[in-house]
Amino acid sequence: MSRVRLGVNIDHVATIRNARGGDHPDPVRAAALAVAAGADGITAHLREDRRHIRDDDLKRLMAALTVPLNLEMAATDEMLAIALGCGPHAACIVPEKRAERTTEGGLDVLGQQPGLRPVVAQLTARGCRVSLFIEPDPDQIEASAAIGAAVVELHTGRYAHLSGEAQAAELARLAAGATLAAARGLEVHAGHGLTFDNVAPVAALPEIAELNIGHFLIGEAVFTGLGPAIGEMRARIDRASTGSA
Repeated sequence: MSRVRLGVNIDHVATIRNARGGDHPDPVRAAALAVAAGADGITAHLREDRRHIRDDDLKRLMAALTVPLNLEMAATDEMLAIALGCGPHAACIVPEKRAERTTEGGLDVLGQQPGLRPVVAQLTARGCRVSLFIEPDPDQIEASAAIGAAVVELHTGRYAHLSGEAQAAELARLAAGATLAAARGLEVHAGHGLTFDNVAPVAALPEIAELNIGHFLIGEAVFTGLGPAIGEMRARIDRASTGSA
């Protein structure tokens, strides 16, 4: 079994900053602390309404980071232009609705192929590793491979909010989706709603290469500090993904 990478989403550091205005807490500082604590990459979502990450944050992250930046973005002309301009290591295309508190589900790649295909092509030509945030649904996985994505990130939100037999069934669906995606030549990531208590079964899936986690870690940092929260998550992922005790 191979070590699963941990991408830390710093959006909600910016959410706290924006609640009061000003410059504190600084998401770029949080990114540096995350890397020091064991993050393999940093994820940031530049939304249309700039509710957390702002354009200047993105510029500063690109200048400061020593690890890959994964830019979450909607497939809009504005976000495409920004991504092509800054050239992050990875671009994860997500569904986005202005009224939602957080991303509520996976992207409908199957239904949006004509619009998504040129976005994927342009980002790929720019050197970005393109990921599509999708449900672990066979049709969505097949469509993702068909339009040329390099990566799919499987939405774990449903799994995270279930328990017992229902959660086990959703984990099985994630496992089947990961197996199919890998068979189609896609790198498999996962994320949304993952915590200390539920991360291990997902991290243990053999096809998973990366987990992206944010809200839980920022919330846990209120109590323990960002470094210890990330260190504990890193340790739990490592134990699950490498089969170590």
